Amino acid sequence: MTELSRQIKESALRLGFQLVGIAPADQPARSKFLDEWLARQYHGTMDWMQTHSSVRKNIQLLFPGVKSVICVGHNYYSAACGNGTQKPAGISCYARGKDYHAVIKRKLKVLFAEIKKLHPAVQGRLCVDSAPLPEKIWAEAAGLGWQGKHTNLISRDLGSWFFLAEILVNIELENDSPVSDCCGKCNACLKACPTGALVQPYLLDASRCISYLTIEYRADRFPESLAKKMDNWVFGCDVCQQVCPWNKFSKMTSEPEYLPVNHPKYSTLTDLLSMPESEFSQIFRSSPLRRTGYKNFRRNVQNALKNSGVSS
Repeated sequence: MTELSRQIKESALRLGFQLVGIAPADQPARSKFLDEWLARQYHGTMDWMQTHSSVRKNIQLLFPGVKSVICVGHNYYSAACGNGTQKPAGISCYARGKDYHAVIKRKLKVLFAEIKKLHPAVQGRLCVDSAPLPEKIWAEAAGLGWQGKHTNLISRDLGSWFFLAEILVNIELENDSPVSDCCGKCNACLKACPTGALVQPYLLDASRCISYLTIEYRADRFPESLAKKMDNWVFGCDVCQQVCPWNKFSKMTSEPEYLPVNHPKYSTLTDLLSMPESEFSQIFRSSPLRRTGYKNFRRNVQNALKNSGVSS
């Protein structure tokens, strides 16, 4: 399958993916880490992590008969990924354009169609973040990069500003080799994390992470000890990536749908707080921001206003 593997990689790069690698569909060496992470309650209120833990640890339960995992990386770096939080509101770089799920899924469908032309008997499953698949572990096994101390995947060529996606197939392909961990003695991400969510190198307490708090956490208020450390972030957080030295190798995305969409009508946090639900639904209908929901979006903005010293 060497020639087929080469053709698949060429197709992936031609479709605009910057990274592509292949891993064998056996048990990832680090899958046992999930049990320890869940036991520490680091998943917070993300109950689905516990519910689907058996699937996360056994890829055959996700797609029976899978033999190879094709992993791809899609660069989303733009000027919005710069240093410090964005104004008026901190919105993670990846969420300032169109929803990556839709963008990548379209490309994966084309890639899989090309694979079927090359090997008509192939069957597969396409995964873009939402499937219970530990995609960073698989991408690491496929040689796309290594999981840094901030737990994001890092590429020597691109840094960490890229999305991951996978195609699970029932044929054996030529596997790639994992790359070495190149974080060295650097602990910049641990020192910079505003809430101390990086409790030690390579270990994230998601229940303290600003991304979790602004997107997945559903309570009406944030824990007071964390709320005041969240600056003006209202959706996600980029701090650990912004300080990572490997991101000096970041390259501007070639995908126009990832570029930031500005909304001049909402130029201040107070403006954002006054946004009616109908406009929230309209403006963010094709954006990752819709995941947080209108109620929690307002909660996030109110906290950002409080941290800025402006009364809501």
